[in-house]
Amino acid sequence: MDKQKIDIRLLFETLLKEMGPQGWWPAESKPEIILGAILVQNTNWSNVEKSLENLKVITQFSSHKIKRLSLEELELLIRPSGFYKNKAQTIKAVFAWFEQYNWDYQFINQQYGEKLREELLTIKGIGFETADVLLVYIFDRPVFIADAYARRLFGWLQDDTFNTYDKLYKVIKLPEDFTDTEAQEFHGLIDEFGKRYLTNKTKKENPFLNRNYLTGLK
Repeated sequence: MDKQKIDIRLLFETLLKEMGPQGWWPAESKPEIILGAILVQNTNWSNVEKSLENLKVITQFSSHKIKRLSLEELELLIRPSGFYKNKAQTIKAVFAWFEQYNWDYQFINQQYGEKLREELLTIKGIGFETADVLLVYIFDRPVFIADAYARRLFGWLQDDTFNTYDKLYKVIKLPEDFTDTEAQEFHGLIDEFGKRYLTNKTKKENPFLNRNYLTGLK
């Protein structure tokens, strides 16, 4: 099966029609999104919610208040998310990086242009997935996020195995007219589909996605 033939817009529109808007990323501010993107590494969202609630009570997600937290205080607040020592260091590094630009997202966007992903990857603790989440939800760019649920979905659609983030990322190209809002929604839809139909506990047939239909095969 030709991996380039998946109709991404048709996939997006089918998921949206059948499951409705997902409203991702679930947050009230961009600093909260940044925290969630870091905390969700190697854990599930229910654990992240506990850490976010702890942070909200103490800091109200104020970047200045988070910056003033000691490393030990931060570790304690985010402990429910696991890997809290590494994640605390990453939060400190990421918030320091944004601080040097006065949290001016538009300026950062313009400053780095096409090299922004490369720059984000130089920050301690930021890998491919977190960098792309930041591009989509912080910098409003139409980027594909090749997370675990996406790899399961496209692995099933293309009868292939995408065992690394980069392997799928290099294959899937969003349509040129895809907007940042659609990219945000697409990620949420893929993750919701994965939770419903592609986990080990919930692996089951879905009534609306057909791999032949999506690849233009009869």
